[in-house]
Amino acid sequence: MNVSNAFEMFAKEIPEHHGAWMDAVRRLDAAGALDKKTKELAYIAVLAAVRLESGLPFHVQAARANGATRDEIISAVLVGLPAVGNTVIQALPSVFGALDGR
Repeated sequence: MNVSNAFEMFAKEIPEHHGAWMDAVRRLDAAGALDKKTKELAYIAVLAAVRLESGLPFHVQAARANGATRDEIISAVLVGLPAVGNTVIQALPSVFGALDGR
């Protein structure tokens, strides 16, 4: 799966911090009660709401790998529409690019 250039640089150039970050991510993931598909869909919704589009291709691919459908992924992006407004649609180019292999 592809990660953003920034995250790739983080891993390569600052491995100690990256390792500590990934350890925290793994521990938080293990502590959660959501199944992998639901977690990825929720994460996609959060990324869209806070406009962190760079992480979307990776998490769209992870959601797909865990059984999420195209419609479920698009719905995850749009779930924040009532709360944060149309800012979530800024995520759609990254999401459709990842879904369609662009």
